[in-house]
Amino acid sequence: MSEVEVVNWNPRNQVVIPGISRKLRIGRRINNFGDLLGPVVVAWMSKQSARRARSKRDQRLLAVGSIMHMARTGDCIWGTGVNGKITPDEYRFDALDVRAVRGPLSREFLEMRGIHTPPTYGDPGLLIPSVFPDLVELTKNPSRDVVVVPNLNDLPRWFDTPSVLDPTEDLQTCLRTIASSRLVVGSSLHAVIVADALGVPARLIPSGSEAEFKYADYYLGTGRELSTAPTVKAAISMGGAPGLAWNDGPLREAFPHDLFGK
Repeated sequence: MSEVEVVNWNPRNQVVIPGISRKLRIGRRINNFGDLLGPVVVAWMSKQSARRARSKRDQRLLAVGSIMHMARTGDCIWGTGVNGKITPDEYRFDALDVRAVRGPLSREFLEMRGIHTPPTYGDPGLLIPSVFPDLVELTKNPSRDVVVVPNLNDLPRWFDTPSVLDPTEDLQTCLRTIASSRLVVGSSLHAVIVADALGVPARLIPSGSEAEFKYADYYLGTGRELSTAPTVKAAISMGGAPGLAWNDGPLREAFPHDLFGK
């Protein structure tokens, strides 16, 4: 029996060391909250620690985020999406075991590469209310009007924005702040995903660092067209985008329990 590796993006920060010409990734891990959700949701779905889960064979599972380019031939995909910033030659797999993808754009990308991909859509971050039911209680009595959550790569230019939430804060801090807000705005896709899942109004602002692909993919996968606001001020004025038109049943049913001996 072998362990199932739940793949997620969480590199170390780059550190400059005097006398060395290149930056080294030896600092603390970035811990962008959205990228931490995959192992958390998988652990809940498998009803055991994702790191200790046992498989009948060596297996890697990709579950949350725009990390399809991190997949290797034979990996299992459950809710992962394609990253629009990554060039096609960086996708180096020949075959995948696809159970679900984030949205139809990711499905089209894989199908064009000859990889069978079922039309089962959704980011597993949408299951967060089941993983942490206490968050649902927080939405009933919000303690703040607005929280602004930028994409990690947009943070430097948004840092002085009123009501901004650093997406590298502790995971529970990020989730609870979103749950206790009346409106979530920003360029963090997973802030919008968590807000959508909890029924908190959310409005996306285009990222200055990320391609539109992943945002459109997510919205289309949940039955909506991509709808954004150009600025924080405009987002607050517009209020939340239309809520989810999506049933989580197919995504749950597509979870690869068989990898965990179930």
